[in-house]
Amino acid sequence: MRIATYNVEWFTNLFDRDGRMLEDGGWSSRHNVTRADQLTALGIVFTALDADAVMIIEAPDSNRRHKTVDMLEAFAARYELRTRKALLGYENETQQEIALLYDPDRLKVRHDPLGQPDHAHSGAAPRFDSSYRIDLDIDATPDLVRFSKPPLEIAARTPAGRAFRMIGVHIKSKAPHGATTEAQVKRLAIENRRKQLAQCIWLRERVLEHLAAGDSLMVMGDFNDGPGLDEYEKLFGRSGVEIVLGWDEPHETRLYDPHARVAFGKKLAAAPATARFYLDSEGCFFSALLDYLMVSPDLKAMRPKWRIWHPFDDPGSYRVPELREALLTASDHFPVTLDIDL
Repeated sequence: MRIATYNVEWFTNLFDRDGRMLEDGGWSSRHNVTRADQLTALGIVFTALDADAVMIIEAPDSNRRHKTVDMLEAFAARYELRTRKALLGYENETQQEIALLYDPDRLKVRHDPLGQPDHAHSGAAPRFDSSYRIDLDIDATPDLVRFSKPPLEIAARTPAGRAFRMIGVHIKSKAPHGATTEAQVKRLAIENRRKQLAQCIWLRERVLEHLAAGDSLMVMGDFNDGPGLDEYEKLFGRSGVEIVLGWDEPHETRLYDPHARVAFGKKLAAAPATARFYLDSEGCFFSALLDYLMVSPDLKAMRPKWRIWHPFDDPGSYRVPELREALLTASDHFPVTLDIDL
């Protein structure tokens, strides 16, 4: 079975306000890329992935005029994908949903959120569309943290009856949006880093609950975090990714992602990358490891194979010119896949 996670940059802008696909010559939200070009590229990428399920980060927006599920299923029909059914969890207000596109012949899935709205009464991690109490600024007063994009919790089952859980994640960016002075940049960057770490602590609590229950678990998506991404890492001691993985905890409570292991475990000049951004100020591209597909110890023991579909770093992608160009056109992130015998 192949499971994938893929951040599709501004997927929602490839549809009109009524949810119809805009396969035309108008500009997409990607630089110098038309909507038709981006849709065609996405069709090529999704076909090449040939995954049984794709966790789509930045899926099309869902509101009263158009629905994420309808738009994704229309996209799948247009490009004749076997991942032809879609699942959405909580809607959010950012125009970037978290959704699953899957093959119903290979998986049965349902949105299965856990937790209670009120953290204080249950003792468990609160539901992801609720709020989390944590003292962010060490003033002995709890702060309330919310997800702008609540994680998508999925209960999945294979035709053979193997059950497992998936959590799709898009953790809040740490960028200091709105800052105009150096002091504001620093203050907002630290404030956003605290919120980002709090969200990861909240997610880690849910992970531990699943591991304690003996669940097979995959946590996947865009964490907007990784080694060396900003100058405030040393201030907080560890990244959000390390928190969710349980980096320093006993092996039986750790999640595993081989790309995180390489990037965080060794300080190498060459490190895995899942995203590529153009920096106007430098006139060049910047690569980063932002997307992860983490698994529980029982799934790691099954010796799965991970792959980042990077058009320059992955030989299988590079040697197919059509796929290489499609990966560059479709998004500023590249898919990550996991092949596992379930």
